[in-house]
Amino acid sequence: MENINSIIYHTAIYLRLSREDGDVAEGNRLVSNSISNQKALIMDFLKSHTEIEVHSVYADDGYSGINFVEVR
Repeated sequence: MENINSIIYHTAIYLRLSREDGDVAEGNRLVSNSISNQKALIMDFLKSHTEIEVHSVYADDGYSGINFVEVR
């Protein structure tokens, strides 16, 4: 039987801007505070979950769900 600690989960991160969070337009920033905070929280979580391997990070920062951008 395979040891559960040897399982690696391959994943992508999807960050999404809320409609209520319009700080990109207000401050001429490329990435909103909401997106930055979401990414920081997820990356902090992943520090203690080495079984999760991130392959891509996608951000829907003021776009529709069909035209998001890949960030790293």
